[in-house]
Amino acid sequence: MTDVTAVSEHLHALQDRIASALEAFEPAARFASDRREDSETGLSLPRVMSGGAVFERAAVNFTHAKGSALPEAASGRHPETAGQPFEAVSLSVIVHPENPYVPTTHLNLRHFRAGREWWFGGGMDLTPYYGFEEDVVHWHRAARDACAPFGPEVYPRFKAWCDAYFYLKHRGEPRGVGGIFFDDLVEWGFERTYEFVKRVGEHFLAGYLPIVDRRKEHSFGARERDFQLYRRGRYVEFNLLQDRGTLYGLQSGRRVEAVLASLPPHAKWDYDWHPEEGSSEARLYEVFLKPRDWLPPDH
Repeated sequence: MTDVTAVSEHLHALQDRIASALEAFEPAARFASDRREDSETGLSLPRVMSGGAVFERAAVNFTHAKGSALPEAASGRHPETAGQPFEAVSLSVIVHPENPYVPTTHLNLRHFRAGREWWFGGGMDLTPYYGFEEDVVHWHRAARDACAPFGPEVYPRFKAWCDAYFYLKHRGEPRGVGGIFFDDLVEWGFERTYEFVKRVGEHFLAGYLPIVDRRKEHSFGARERDFQLYRRGRYVEFNLLQDRGTLYGLQSGRRVEAVLASLPPHAKWDYDWHPEEGSSEARLYEVFLKPRDWLPPDH
């Protein structure tokens, strides 16, 4: 078994586990699967659930792509791989809940091989609409625990990377409360780096599912829903204007439906809107959309 095959099999199995874990919250909604396979471009297995009681849209998409040359979105960071045949394995998860008190979340795990070069990338981040400190602390504790066996400096380093990456430059604000992000990761050698990627996948579930369970029955009305749709607009802006994964998917010739499955089914934009002073909406900006250390020493 090649290294790429091992990663592919693991991420494919993780796709099933995450989809099953999300479906467990739903009384009726289920993921629809769509298998696309080609001898020249590889395998794409998007799984998308829409209109659930808990999740308005969730996408858990697996790909094992191959080709004669990496798209520029990847090769531009690795000029030594330009024109080289490649394989790329990835799992991308995005969850847009129905209830505004349940945060949106995102996980991406990816492995590239081009010529003799290889690397891993990915991360997990959280985008609340109404902030609860216990939820954010729990999320960051899960992220830190994923990093812990690799040294005490890893979580702070990848947290700062996440804060910097998921920042809307044109808005001057973070997308959410972060988590961890990493790219071009090779420094521990293949086996140990792969173990780290597997831990991130495990701790994503440990970090997110308890938050969903805690908030999914929270009552809400038109005001909260309206604010959720407004903040989802920021999510759309980031994915279409800045996200390298979206750009890579479009450049690699993947189906646009699969690439854009991560977008929310509903979003809105209001001109020059500002939250009411002292409101819960204002608190999101004042407390939660400011990068900070969410894990004091006693956590």
